[in-house]
Amino acid sequence: MAMDVRHALTRSQGIAYARDLLSQGVSRHDLSRAVETGTLVRLRSGLFAFEADSSMASAARHGGTTTCVTALRHYGVWVLYDGPENHVHVPVGSRIHPHPECSCVTHRTPIRRPFGFMPVREALVHAAQCLSSEAFFAAFESAWFQRLLSRSDRAWIRSRVPTRLRVLLDFARPDAESGLESILRLRLRAVGITLRTQVLVPGVGRVDFVIDELILEVDGELGHADSRSRHKDLLRDARAAQAGYRTLRFDYALVIHQRPEVLGAILGALKQR
Repeated sequence: MAMDVRHALTRSQGIAYARDLLSQGVSRHDLSRAVETGTLVRLRSGLFAFEADSSMASAARHGGTTTCVTALRHYGVWVLYDGPENHVHVPVGSRIHPHPECSCVTHRTPIRRPFGFMPVREALVHAAQCLSSEAFFAAFESAWFQRLLSRSDRAWIRSRVPTRLRVLLDFARPDAESGLESILRLRLRAVGITLRTQVLVPGVGRVDFVIDELILEVDGELGHADSRSRHKDLLRDARAAQAGYRTLRFDYALVIHQRPEVLGAILGALKQR
C-alpha cells in the first residue's frame, strides 16, 4: 500500500532506488500506485522521492548528494554566496544524469554517500572551491559557533584545504555570532588591527568588538530596522558614551558592499583617540 511505500522511503531519507524499496517488501504495483496518487515522485528511471522540488531531490536527479554551500545552508551555516545553483557531490566514476533546468555545480571525490546532505565538514571542504577566502572563513566560524564541528572535524578540514586557507583557520574562533563579524575581524587583521571580541562592557552589555575605547557593532543582514530595536541600540550607544566609549555601528550592506568606507571609519576613529 501507499503508506507502506512512504514508510520504506522514510527509512531512506525520502529518496530511494526502486530496487531498495522492492527489497523492503514494497511491490511494483504499490510503487506505480503511489506515483499515480502523488504520494511519490519519480525523479528519474528507477529513482523515487517524496517531493520533486527540493535541493536534495535535484541532487538525486543529477546523480549525487547535496553538498557545498547548498548543504551548509540546510544546516543553518552562515554562507556568503549569491549563486542560485544546487551544489552536488557525484562520486568519481559515477554518471551525471542530465535533467530539466539543471543548474547544478558538480563536485567530484571518491567518497560515496547516500542521497541527502553531505556532512558539514565535507560540505565545508567542497565550499573551499567555490567561496572566497573570507566567505569560507565566515562559514567555518559559523559552523564552529553552532557546534557543528568537533575538534577532529576541524583538524580534518584543515588537512584538506589549501595552505592559504589553513592560515585563516588557525585564526578562527568559536564565538563569532554572525558571518559579518567573522569577515570584519578578518579584514581588520589584514591591516594590523587587533581587537577583543564579544566583550562585556559594564552598563552596556556584551558588544561585538572593542579596540581600546572604540566599540564596533555589526547589526546583521537585515539590520535593526524596527523602532524598538533602534531605540535599544541608541540606548546602548548612549550608555557606552557615558562609560567613555565611542561606538561605530555597521550593517550588512556596509560590511559586504562598502569595505573602504568601513575601514576608513574605523581607522579615522582610532586616529582621534
